[in-house]
Amino acid sequence: MSEQSKLFLLCACVFLGYLTVGLSLGTLPAYIHGTLHFSDLVVGLTIGLQSAATLSVRHFSGVRCDTRGSRSAVVSGGLLSAAAGLAYLLSWRTTAHPVAALSALLAGRILLGFGESLLITGALSWGIGLTGHARSGKVMAWVGIAMYGALACGAPLGNALMAFAGMGSAFFAVFLAPLAGILLVMAVAPVRPSGHIRLPFYRVLSLVGGAGAGLALGTVGLGCLASFITLYFAANHWPGAPLALTVFGTAYILVRLFWGHLPDRLGGSRVAFVSLCIEVAGQLCLWLAPSPAWALAGAALTGVGFSLVFPSFGVVAVSRVAPENKGVALGAYVAFFDLSLGVTGPLAGWLAGHNGYPSIYGLGALAAIAAALLALAQKNNHARSTDRLH
Repeated sequence: MSEQSKLFLLCACVFLGYLTVGLSLGTLPAYIHGTLHFSDLVVGLTIGLQSAATLSVRHFSGVRCDTRGSRSAVVSGGLLSAAAGLAYLLSWRTTAHPVAALSALLAGRILLGFGESLLITGALSWGIGLTGHARSGKVMAWVGIAMYGALACGAPLGNALMAFAGMGSAFFAVFLAPLAGILLVMAVAPVRPSGHIRLPFYRVLSLVGGAGAGLALGTVGLGCLASFITLYFAANHWPGAPLALTVFGTAYILVRLFWGHLPDRLGGSRVAFVSLCIEVAGQLCLWLAPSPAWALAGAALTGVGFSLVFPSFGVVAVSRVAPENKGVALGAYVAFFDLSLGVTGPLAGWLAGHNGYPSIYGLGALAAIAAALLALAQKNNHARSTDRLH
């Protein structure tokens, strides 16, 4: 099997595993707010809980990849994601008791967070192990295509399943999709783990911290869009809320398909700066949108801008550690993404409750500006990255 075929199957597994996230974002805000009758703040806390859970096990996920192999992490992640679907189904069966239903849902969000951590960290580590450090940006771009392709498909798919077969069918899809992904990835040969960790986590964290902070700030806009775009449209009586996530995901994928090689070629910090400037424009469109067309344009620009933020800062981060530490480095780097989403959900929910939904996209614009300034401050010097380890 060729290297490209292996990477394709790995990304197909990521797509099916991350479809659970897209299905959740397409259904949970309406389910929590409309069926269980909880507040916007509870919506934000519930959505953000997944990222908090993911963050709590990033170090474990990185160590698992470096010591026991990336395949082990990916398979475990898929199984935990499927278990989240079962918790969702339990929640749906207990809607007559909202507190019990919410409790089951929260358990599912925690399981999904654990699963996502192992799945994505494992897939990134596995892909870089297959292709080499020099193509780390390409691997991150491809895995990102799979992730946000699943996000783009998952939201409308969840809404369609909910409309035609009930909420339970959408939750059953959350259970089924990651299991299908595990079957696909079993055809890919594992990458031999290093068997030990040469750098402690805090040391790796210090090496990737600058790039991680830029990623965290650049991710705020995504968190605002993913958590509250459906309620933002509903508050303005606009049609097409699921389309906003589809437009975001489509723009995101197209940029990665045609320009995903740029961080490896031009340098991560330079590409990150330009990308974040575009993201700022998208968030401003959402903040000031007078119509759904403007909001959709803002979602598209956010997708274009955010598309290369992760691989761009990721190239900077991975260049600063040795290959045998790539799993724990990726775990530390992606932890900033989780931290951002975990904080953004509740913060945006509080802000929306006090100042309305548009204000959260003003927050996203400010965060993206700060991330762009950090990108300017980053020195993407691959030649000296090995010296930083000592």
